[in-house]
Amino acid sequence: MLTKFETKSNRVKGLSFHSKRPWILASLHSGVIQLWDYRMGTLIDRFDEHEGPVRGVHFHKSQPLFVSGGDDYKIKVWNYKLHRCLFTLLGHLDYIRTVQFHHECPWIVSASDDQTIRIWNWQSRTCISVLTGHNHYVMCASFHPKEDLVVSASLDQTVRVWDIGALRKKTVSPADDILRLSQMNADFFGGVDAVVKYVLEGHDRGVNWASFHPTLPLIVSGADDRQVKIWRMNDTKAWEVDTLRGHVNNVSCALFHARQDIIVSNSEDRSIRVWDATKRTGLHTFRREVDRFWILSVHPEINLLAAGHDSGMIVFKLERERPAFSVTGDSVFFVKDRFLRVYEYSTQKDAQLLTIRRPGSPGLNQGPRTLSYSPTENAVLICSDVDGGSYELYVIPKDSYGKSDTVHEAKKGSGASAVFVARNRFAVLEKSSNQVLVKNLKNEIVKKSVLPIATDAIFYAGTGNLLCRAEDRVVIFDLQQRNVGGDLQTPFVRYVVWSPDMASVALLSKHSIVIADKNLVHRCTLHETIRVKSGAWDDNGVFIYTTLTHIKYCLPNGDSGIIKTLDVPVYITKIYVNSIFCLDREGKNRPIIIDSTEYIFKLSLLGKRFDQVMSMIKNSELCGQAMIAYLQQKGFPQIALYFVKDERTRFNLALECGNIEKALESAKKIDEKDHWYRLGVEALRQGNAGIVEYAYQKTKNFERLSFHYLITGNLQKLSKMMRIAEVKNDVMGQFHDALYLGDIRERVKILENAGHLPLAYITASVHGLDDIAERIAAELGHDIPHLPKVSKPALLIPPNPVLCAGDWPLLMVVRGIFEGGLDDTAGGDNDDYEDAANADWGEGLDIVEVDKIQNGDISVLEDEHEDEENEAGGWDLEDLDLPPDADTPKTSSNSRSSVFVAPAPGMPVSQIWAQRSSLAAEHAAAGDFDTAMRLLSRQLGIRNFSPLKSLFIDLHMGSHTFLRAFSSAPVVSIAVERGWSESVSPNVRGPPALVFNFSQLDEQLKAGYKATTAGKLSEALRHFLTILHTIPLIVVEARREVDEVKELIIIVKEYVLGLKMELKRRELKDNPIRQQELAAYFSHCNLQLPHTRLALMNAMTVCYKAQNLSTAANFARRLLETNPSNENQARTARQVLQAAEKNMKDSVQLNYDFRNPFVVCGATYVPIYKGQRDVTCPYCSAHFVPSQQGQLCMVCDLSVVGSDASGLRCSPSQTR
Repeated sequence: MLTKFETKSNRVKGLSFHSKRPWILASLHSGVIQLWDYRMGTLIDRFDEHEGPVRGVHFHKSQPLFVSGGDDYKIKVWNYKLHRCLFTLLGHLDYIRTVQFHHECPWIVSASDDQTIRIWNWQSRTCISVLTGHNHYVMCASFHPKEDLVVSASLDQTVRVWDIGALRKKTVSPADDILRLSQMNADFFGGVDAVVKYVLEGHDRGVNWASFHPTLPLIVSGADDRQVKIWRMNDTKAWEVDTLRGHVNNVSCALFHARQDIIVSNSEDRSIRVWDATKRTGLHTFRREVDRFWILSVHPEINLLAAGHDSGMIVFKLERERPAFSVTGDSVFFVKDRFLRVYEYSTQKDAQLLTIRRPGSPGLNQGPRTLSYSPTENAVLICSDVDGGSYELYVIPKDSYGKSDTVHEAKKGSGASAVFVARNRFAVLEKSSNQVLVKNLKNEIVKKSVLPIATDAIFYAGTGNLLCRAEDRVVIFDLQQRNVGGDLQTPFVRYVVWSPDMASVALLSKHSIVIADKNLVHRCTLHETIRVKSGAWDDNGVFIYTTLTHIKYCLPNGDSGIIKTLDVPVYITKIYVNSIFCLDREGKNRPIIIDSTEYIFKLSLLGKRFDQVMSMIKNSELCGQAMIAYLQQKGFPQIALYFVKDERTRFNLALECGNIEKALESAKKIDEKDHWYRLGVEALRQGNAGIVEYAYQKTKNFERLSFHYLITGNLQKLSKMMRIAEVKNDVMGQFHDALYLGDIRERVKILENAGHLPLAYITASVHGLDDIAERIAAELGHDIPHLPKVSKPALLIPPNPVLCAGDWPLLMVVRGIFEGGLDDTAGGDNDDYEDAANADWGEGLDIVEVDKIQNGDISVLEDEHEDEENEAGGWDLEDLDLPPDADTPKTSSNSRSSVFVAPAPGMPVSQIWAQRSSLAAEHAAAGDFDTAMRLLSRQLGIRNFSPLKSLFIDLHMGSHTFLRAFSSAPVVSIAVERGWSESVSPNVRGPPALVFNFSQLDEQLKAGYKATTAGKLSEALRHFLTILHTIPLIVVEARREVDEVKELIIIVKEYVLGLKMELKRRELKDNPIRQQELAAYFSHCNLQLPHTRLALMNAMTVCYKAQNLSTAANFARRLLETNPSNENQARTARQVLQAAEKNMKDSVQLNYDFRNPFVVCGATYVPIYKGQRDVTCPYCSAHFVPSQQGQLCMVCDLSVVGSDASGLRCSPSQTR
């Protein structure tokens, strides 16, 4: 059984497949009806209007309807598009067991515990016939798929077949009035619309199910007597053909398979059984642990079944439908219906080659699973699951093309999988011994090789190489040298597809695709929600693959997309330009024409083949939001600009790629305040003063406009702004403009008019306007403010701008390939743009009469310019109409030219560092902390990055220097390169200078040793942990130094573990046993000799004081064996030895056996003796008990214990 989908729910009593969509209805004992998409594995909808269990449910063949019947005596017809019940049919007087739509007529048949079968017209919503005759519950009733028959099964131990031909005639061809009257009488007094044709008796107990064969005159039934019976019928009679025995409890359901000559039954004995309908023997049994089965359903079109049980349902297939095939050159060899066939792509001809023997043992999934072909020897290896895995070797005679009548003798053998690895050699996997046998064409063993991993399948990986698959990884194994050529962790791989040049490989799993190179170096991974079925490489290096529903592509960088939707699953064999050759599930070859424009376009973009990109844009219909989003995401907004018709999207893209002219065109058409504001911000960033001014005019943003005139030095227009503010009665705006202009008299006048006489007096006095000051003083009287004496008064005037008016100067560069060549609007618009290039935009603000108007009195201007407002726009002020000269801005010819395009920024040095290096330290120096963390996680299994945070920052800051250009500009960051010299070309970038080096660690190590000798254990631990945390971010040059770094990790790890144990021991005041154990373990850490002596002295002292004399004597002996230079240590050891020899006993038993070699767990501090299971830290290699798997390492405080890691990389020489 191949389970495709499984649900967990209440007991499932009814099931129905949709004929076209991948949907299944499940009716539950709880009263809920669920609608599932079994391909996506999602619940689409639920319907819960029934009260009590729903036992029957059925989809209509063509309408968006389904029918349900339940224990509430109701039949409900639902529309799944409207998500509601359309109507309810009432008439049954007891539980309804099954319901079914007729395949042609608007009928529903229902079976009920009221001992009747009813036929309903769902269009007129009436009951058109009641079939009576059963004398117990009717458990099921169904229409014949072609004829006017109904079969029913009842607990009265009979199966009945009813003829409803008269009912069809009455419904389909209404007669004249007299005949209709006689029919009405017949209906009233009991008609003969349906008559019993046969009563099938033979079951000893109640019959639960009966169903017709799709094409043959057969019926299958299942009953409480635990038997499945087959019945045959003709025009006059029906009889029992055979009985299938095997179930050990009531048979719930039995069906003929729609596409195979088999019967499927299920039972309350928790099993599904598959029977051969011809031989009438059992083929297979599938069991569940605790769930009884209640219902079966067969898909009307495809090879799928569903079964409902106590806790849900399963959708499954009985056999694989993928044909075994092998592609070689211009042909594909494949197996179809026990024949080996060949199909030539060039001629599109199909020919039979030879007959494959039928498997001897009956059963499912016995067909060929894989096929391997040797073109030079014209030999074929066919593998199947017969006898637990076997292969057959056929050598195809040269004259056998098209002559396949004779059965060729095959050389056979057992093996999980077999594949050709050379011209006349093939490899067979022997799973029991985990070795591969290399055989010749005589089926003789030539060589044996033990595989490096526990392998369950082998695939071809080039001449003499095998790709070995384990549960979670694949490796390439060289059969000659017997070594591993590549290793990659993957989900469980089902199929392997090599590119024609063997440079790339696609590893296909159930829901993912991993792309790697020939050495299994990972390139990208794709995840699919729908199952992946097959794939092949095209000539451009793009991987084309199929899922159940689509043909898709995968680019070398991992980008993917849909090429075509599929009605039925197909298996890709070969790709020729725009033709994909496939095998379908029937074993037929079919070419599918595809449009490859989209993925070729994206491939050209990735390869920076811009001439091809431009040609494709001009000649093909590439469009759509997905393509625009892709171009934006990949950093090509300037290309996306030429796909877009929507002005808002064009505006956003134009701003993104800095095309201010296109943005201006779109802003004019959109004409919304927000878009003008954003245009102004971008124009200001580019230094395009004219468009900034125009955008501020359109948004009526007078404050920004005044400030803009100030910083560009346009004082003439600034004075006009002050007049406008006066007319608009905007006092603050007018005062700011006067302040910007340095116009003292105007400021005094504004303050005076606003009633701020003290401020006006101070302003006039400070600036020496004595006549005005005296006049204001007279008005103030006695309230004249006192002014302090200032020795050196200074006039406050805004500074002169650095650059007066005009746009910023721009670099002139050659127009890019996408400029002009694709710009269909460039011609006319640019002429307009340049015509007014020298026009002074501000002349539109020439308000000569403003001075003569009183504040707020603007009626004169409104009358004067009423007609002009609709023509030119200008500023479009609410209270003031400006003259028509202020039109759209034009860039000056000296600053903007039709051949200008903003230069593409060069790649930052930090990005170059990150691209070239696979060393975490260099990524951290480049500021790419995220990638550095991912590298460390992959190489060393590091998960806790808190201790490394400050080191990352130090590396980044230390590899850059910072220059200050001038006060108003941001600080310039400059990358510092390692080993830089003046003689090196400026275009060649070296690796980053790093603040940490190996010699610093040497100093730290000496400091740690010194602190340990002095007994400053906390300080020593700090030194050693610093070394452990710094090593992942060290870079050395030579391979010899790499070995030294790895050796240093082991040294430091021993000290960290030992010191942590000793510090822990010192904390334990009231646990003498544990104190002795920790002291003993510390003495087994691999330390420098002086420190080992101190540890032994310490352990000896602790054990002696606790009267564990035997253990203390052991430490004393070990201490004396080191020949201690300190006489006090030697003397103490000898004294302890003498005292212990008098009484060689331990007062307490310790968890310590010095005779048995052990390592200490870094978390629990218990010994792990030789032969016991343990897990290690992938970075510091500290050992732990198995329960610590997945926990953070307590020694280095960085890595996850037991995680997979590739190993430390600290030198460029490791990656060459």
